[in-house]
This record gives sequence, C-alpha cells and structure tokens, in this order.
Amino acid sequence: MTTVSEIRAKLAEGQPTLGSWLQVPSATVAEIMGRAEYDWVAVDLEHGSLTVRDLPNMFRALEAGSTVPFARVARIDKKDIKQALDAGAKGIIFPMVESAEELELAISWSLYPPKGRRGVGYSRANLYGKNFDAYVQEDAEATIFVAQIEDIAAVRVLEDILQVQGLAAIIVGPYDLSGSIGLTAQFDHPEFVKMLDTIQQAARRHQIPMGLHIVQPDKELLRSKIAEGYQFVAYGTDAVFLYNACECPVI
Repeated sequence: MTTVSEIRAKLAEGQPTLGSWLQVPSATVAEIMGRAEYDWVAVDLEHGSLTVRDLPNMFRALEAGSTVPFARVARIDKKDIKQALDAGAKGIIFPMVESAEELELAISWSLYPPKGRRGVGYSRANLYGKNFDAYVQEDAEATIFVAQIEDIAAVRVLEDILQVQGLAAIIVGPYDLSGSIGLTAQFDHPEFVKMLDTIQQAARRHQIPMGLHIVQPDKELLRSKIAEGYQFVAYGTDAVFLYNACECPVI
C-alpha cells in the first residue's frame, strides 16, 4: 500500500508522484480507481457531485486498493476541511489559493492545537477514538497539504505562498489559470506557457514541488511534463476516463 511517507519521500527526492481525480459519487468507481495503481486519488468536492456523506465509503474503497485518499475541498472553509479530514483524508488540496494568509489559515484549520486550530473530536480518521492519541500526535506528518494555483492573483504573490510552513506541493489548475488571463484552455498560448515557466522557476527557488492536472488523458503529455520537472501530477478524472472509453465507435 502506498503511504503518505512514501509520497513525501518521492517529492523530497525530486521524483514524480502520480494521482488521479474522482468526481462521480460512487464507491464502486472509487474501488476501481483505487486499484489502478495511482499513488493517490483526490475526491473532488469542488466540482464533483459529492457530499461529505460520500467520503467515508469513497475513502474506504480507495484504501482497499492501496491508494492514499485525498480530498479537494470545495472551498477554503473551516467546516469543509475538518469534515474531509475527519472522514479520513490523508491529503487536502486547497482550491483557488490566492494569498499566503489564506493558505496559512487553511493549514491552521487542518492541524490540531497547539500547531493549529482544527476542531478536536472522535471521527473515522482516529477510529472513533480508538486511535485518538496516536492520530493527534502524528497529524502534521500524516497529512499532505497542497495549494492549487488557479488565478493570476496567486501568481503575483506566489513567492509568499511558497514560503508558507506545512506546504508540501503546489498544483496548477490549468483551466482556471488560463481563464484568469482570458485564455481559457489555450494551453499552448505563449502567455500561458510563460506563466507556467514563472511558476515553475519560483517553485524551484523555494524547493516546493510543482504539479499539474492533466485533465484529458495524454500519455505523451504526461511523460513530457514529468521530464520538465512536474512532480505532483493528477492524471485524468473518473468521468473523463469513462466517456473517452465508452464513446460510440464510428462504423
């Protein structure tokens, strides 16, 4: 089974860690994705049609396949973060991070006192109290925090964002980021390519692994991005995999 420690080790050693994305509220789909040999899979609470009620079974299904369960929360919100962690998320992807202060607050809500301000209680994550002491003691090391860079506003203050304590990696949301400069989905546009280079150079200076969501599956693009140094890479989504595979053939 892939572990949080193994993902951290890959990032520290400059190696890629490859994950994927779940938007369909189905534990069956999560079970299939959990056995697809990704290091981690993120359950998408922002754009997926999922609720917090879906998380325990989705996470159980991923763990059954030896995949580390992540959650992309709907927004940077104390309640959303706490519920995802209490359900058993081992990684949190924070969407639309636009300032260091916002990220600091998000990470604070993710850690128990005295390191942070996370609400303390029994939950699935600590086996309803059975593993409470061990879970509380290891929470900072047992959870990976990733900031999504999805707006030009974040790029302008990226140097500050990259210095936030506890940040494990950043991941570019290409559609929103390109949209924020009026070039939605124009990923080959020189201005967007230049922005990615700016982000990557800043990440290297601060020794923070950079990632990207390759939404449309493309193995050659994946290989090229890893060769460029992208480390925290999300590949496809459950729904995209499905419609690509089941589209009616032309006969």
